Amino acid sequence: MKLTLFSIGCAITVIGVAGGVDADGRTLFGGRAWRLSPECRLEGSILTVTVPKDKARGLHAAVTTVDLTPFEPSGFEAMIRVRGKDVTVPPQPYNGVKFMFHFRPLGGVDRWPGATLPTESFDWSRSAVGCGEFRGAEGGTGELVLGLQDSSGTVSFDLAALSIAAPRPHWPLTNQNHIAIYTPDVVARPRLRGVMSPTRDMNEDDFKTLHAWGATLLRYQMMRNWHGVNTNQDLDEFDRWLNGKLDNFDKVALPMAVKYGIKVVLDFHVPPGGRDYTGEMNMFYDEKYANHFIRTWRRIARRFKGREGLYGYDLINEPSQQLATAPELDYWSLQRRAAEAVRAEDPHTPIIIESNGWDSPTTFPSLSPLTLTNIIYQAHFYSPMDFTHQRVMNRRKHTVAYPNAEKGWSLDFLRRELEPVREFQLKHKARIYIGEFSAVVWAPGAENYLRDAITLFEEYGWDWSYHAFREWAGWSVEHEAADEKGIRPSADNPRKRALLDGFKPGVTAPK
Repeated sequence: MKLTLFSIGCAITVIGVAGGVDADGRTLFGGRAWRLSPECRLEGSILTVTVPKDKARGLHAAVTTVDLTPFEPSGFEAMIRVRGKDVTVPPQPYNGVKFMFHFRPLGGVDRWPGATLPTESFDWSRSAVGCGEFRGAEGGTGELVLGLQDSSGTVSFDLAALSIAAPRPHWPLTNQNHIAIYTPDVVARPRLRGVMSPTRDMNEDDFKTLHAWGATLLRYQMMRNWHGVNTNQDLDEFDRWLNGKLDNFDKVALPMAVKYGIKVVLDFHVPPGGRDYTGEMNMFYDEKYANHFIRTWRRIARRFKGREGLYGYDLINEPSQQLATAPELDYWSLQRRAAEAVRAEDPHTPIIIESNGWDSPTTFPSLSPLTLTNIIYQAHFYSPMDFTHQRVMNRRKHTVAYPNAEKGWSLDFLRRELEPVREFQLKHKARIYIGEFSAVVWAPGAENYLRDAITLFEEYGWDWSYHAFREWAGWSVEHEAADEKGIRPSADNPRKRALLDGFKPGVTAPK
């Protein structure tokens, strides 16, 4: 069965294409037949799509059929080089520059794995699309789309750099029989439950409130330029900012936390060198930033070793790596090297490691344990994101509730989503920390979602921190809203009650 996913214009402009055109009017290049819209031009290996402002609406693209049968069941990854000029911001964040696949899994619903690419102007950059495990596609094929959707401007793709292959191991899978080692005081720690900090400097009222709520854990995020691209690259300036955050942590946050009986995770939320257009950390590809990351952790450990109230060092927030790196620069090896630098200064304070894929539970099968003492493994939990992030950055236009029998969203669904983390915990006897979980303020049934998630964390013996406290109002349990335009302060609401009940052991079952 041939799967036709797109209908585009048939006019073709081809310059210098050795492959010519097939009997169906498709352009041949690199062993593939491409259907080109009128806005596409192919010179050598460079596909250029130019869309004037008055023609921005719709899809303007080159489309080719891809045989997906070689990639069952492990999935595939695709890479290409791309650049843009004067690309306008589309109405929906998932449109704009398209490097995207579309296929229909057997017995399932359509999938659209695609790269996140910038707007405006950007130079040649690598881009990757990953598609995880799948049972196969209807007809055995899908389609690859390169172009612009609902945007004007110019985007170019280097077809000579296009590759589609089975996922490659980009980091070593090792220490698979290792059993985690913890000192007696870490083993004896009571269960800790709390929140993510605001990004601003905290004050005593913040800690008084958390203490009154019953929170015993705070993830102190040192963060700025979260949505920026290629930020934090002036390392002297980066250090001045970071030193200010560390001074506040040293002189205000940590002493206040001790005063109010709250343990604190020191969270390095943004990396030196920032993230590139695809969301990957530049320190995975540039040794200058990688070495600075390791040096930074060595001096942090030297400054804070032995301090009362410190739960652990959270090495880096939400690593994301899809492409292969130089040796010892991949997301796992770089955390291992930073952990070794910490241990050279501080032999005891726990070190917190995060998994790939933005610290997703789905990547735990490819996470290797470290053989150092007192290593805690962190996961972030926002599943299903169509519920937790509905109407956040237009992720989903419609309102969906939890639980949801039609979609199969329930406590058992959440349990299955967390199973990779649970299996890692049992296999390596590892301590697990859920550093972030949440549901946006206007999500119907958010209180049920929070209660079910906390029920599982408690059942498995995991520490956890809710995202977030006095940060964005959309995550705040001190606000309520029916939609994204009506957020208002709220002293009491179902989400807040669910969280505060979670701080009390044994009061997490749904009501």
